Amino acid sequence: MSNMEKHLFNLKFAAKELQRSSKKCDKEEKAEKAKVKKAIQKGNVEVARIHAENAIRQKNQSVNFLRMSISGLMDKFEHQFETLDVQTAQMEDTMSSTTTLTTPQNQVDSLMHELADEAGLDLNMELPQGQTGSVGTSVASAEQDELSSRLAKLRDQM
Repeated sequence: MSNMEKHLFNLKFAAKELQRSSKKCDKEEKAEKAKVKKAIQKGNVEVARIHAENAIRQKNQSVNFLRMSISGLMDKFEHQFETLDVQTAQMEDTMSSTTTLTTPQNQVDSLMHELADEAGLDLNMELPQGQTGSVGTSVASAEQDELSSRLAKLRDQM
């Protein structure tokens, strides 16, 4: 079970506990109201006042427990959790379909020929690797010669 699922379970559990506490307060409020009636019938006004205060306190606690039961927040959290699951699954599918372990060799060869044709180069696939490396070396040395001559010109100007 992931951490998100654990948090979701804990939030649901806490919400249920708060709802139970709210119901318990409702019952205690009714009991206090009954005690108010009995105290009034006996003519004991001070005791009736204390029980009335207790009944109001229980009613307020009940309402507060209901507010804290975060049912709206729970619904929103569950919706976001489900959305996250969908997004994660979609991302995993996309990643697995785009990252293949082997690249088809014929597609690689085809792309190399296409790009060589666009650049106006003749691509000879039968050449060994060592000979193709010399082409890159000659290009690099030509660039080096050009840079050296430009540096020499700058020195002469100073």
